[in-house]
Amino acid sequence: MQSLNRQGCIAAIVMFVTSVTCLSGCRFYNGFLKPVGPDYCPPATPIAAQWIDQTNPAVISDSQGVDDDAWWHVFNDQMLAQLVDSARQQNLTLRIAYNRVVQARYQRQIAASRLFPQHQQIRGDYSRDQISTTTIPQSLDPPGFLPRSFDSWSTGFDASWEIDVWGKYRRNLQAADAELAASGDDYHDVLVTLIAETAATYIEIRTLQERLALTAANVETQQKSLDLARRRLEGGVATGLDVDQAQANLSATQASVYSLRTQLRQAVISLCILQGIPPTDLLPELGSAPIPMAPREVAVGIPAELLRRRPDVRAAERQAAAESARIGIAAAEMFPSFAISGSIGVASEELVDLFGASSVTGGVGPGFQWNVLNYGRLLARVDGQTARFREAVLNYQETALQANADVENSLVAFLNSQQQEVQLHDAVEATRQAVTTANQEYQGGTADFNRVFVMERLLVAQENQLAEVRGDVATNLVSVYKAIGGGWQVDWRNYLPMIEIDNFPVEMIEEPVFIESLPLTQLTGRSPPPPVERHDR
Repeated sequence: MQSLNRQGCIAAIVMFVTSVTCLSGCRFYNGFLKPVGPDYCPPATPIAAQWIDQTNPAVISDSQGVDDDAWWHVFNDQMLAQLVDSARQQNLTLRIAYNRVVQARYQRQIAASRLFPQHQQIRGDYSRDQISTTTIPQSLDPPGFLPRSFDSWSTGFDASWEIDVWGKYRRNLQAADAELAASGDDYHDVLVTLIAETAATYIEIRTLQERLALTAANVETQQKSLDLARRRLEGGVATGLDVDQAQANLSATQASVYSLRTQLRQAVISLCILQGIPPTDLLPELGSAPIPMAPREVAVGIPAELLRRRPDVRAAERQAAAESARIGIAAAEMFPSFAISGSIGVASEELVDLFGASSVTGGVGPGFQWNVLNYGRLLARVDGQTARFREAVLNYQETALQANADVENSLVAFLNSQQQEVQLHDAVEATRQAVTTANQEYQGGTADFNRVFVMERLLVAQENQLAEVRGDVATNLVSVYKAIGGGWQVDWRNYLPMIEIDNFPVEMIEEPVFIESLPLTQLTGRSPPPPVERHDR
């Protein structure tokens, strides 16, 4: 009995020391046992030192001048800001990304728990056994000498702890940290894309509204020309060809309205999906307004800042860090694993004696396992994981290159569309004057209708082109801000890629709040802004 008591005390002491040691977690391990496998270093990225259009006066490359947290406010459009706010609350894709962050956080908690005793359980059981009367000779067991049935009661606590000698569980925690950070960056990437798509769709709607308004104005002008041609034909000073040309112009312009209406309806439906509501006719709530006017200058910072500001680049870098940590996990399998197992409990034949001092039982001891005959498989696993790490590094570098290209492409489009708008504006003004002159000369009989026909067709084409380019200027600016990773802001996440995260405070990422599907005015509680006249630059 004394031996059992001593054994139980030893087991209890060992389990206590084990628990205290586990409380130190990675700090204890890293202080004495360096994990196997490579220590991650952020890979180099082939990114340009400066923008191609660095010297353009419209490009501000000073990193201090970049303020892209709420870049959509540069358009000074209340309705656009309202739509962005509701999209951030309602969009379903964003809600999916948020829940992936939550999943990654719990996976990280699971990985951290593996540094503690991996198996613990409280057990308890009862059994009643009976001995057969035919298996024991009667000479050895006179009737009533031995009991025929036995009760057995027991309960206790068992634990097993695989000591992380080679860093398998620490590397697993590093991988989980990196995956968690990557999921946060994926969330921010979805947010950046959502805001940009909302702004671009809104600009498309305003552009189509302006094109429809221009078409209506041209229909009115061409109807007057047709009426004039008919009067002149009735007066005998014109031919039927004049009337036919005027009718052709008018019918072609009227026919274009239906295509524009189709595009407008499709853009509104796309906006509904971004808002997280069923397809609804939002035009009454949106009202009419000019195409959002983009500022002449844009602050883009320096190319190297893309590594910190672009969520997709950050996510790719964190994925590379996770794959690097997994090399250590695979390498640790090549070495023996050491574990301490122990149990303490009580056992008794009678329930009333179960918790007596003489009922204590327990044991504790070390053990190890070593896959000595599987090195071909284990080495192949390490080599395969190393290849996956190299793939992740190349993906990170390619993502950084593409980010650089995205900014350059959107920037040159924005700068050139601005110049194109200026030239087209002058062309439209000249054509409008030419249409007026041609109609006056035709009415006065000094020119035929062919000149009116050509100039009116040219005016329709140029006005539509100018409206499209105005929309392109605004859309290209949206693309610039999307390319530089604008639209998300979480202060605590302002870290360099090589810094590991001990704990990802997912509560800092705001979960989208779903609101019942209602018209835009009810979603936001605000009415659409009144129509605003556009003042050309």
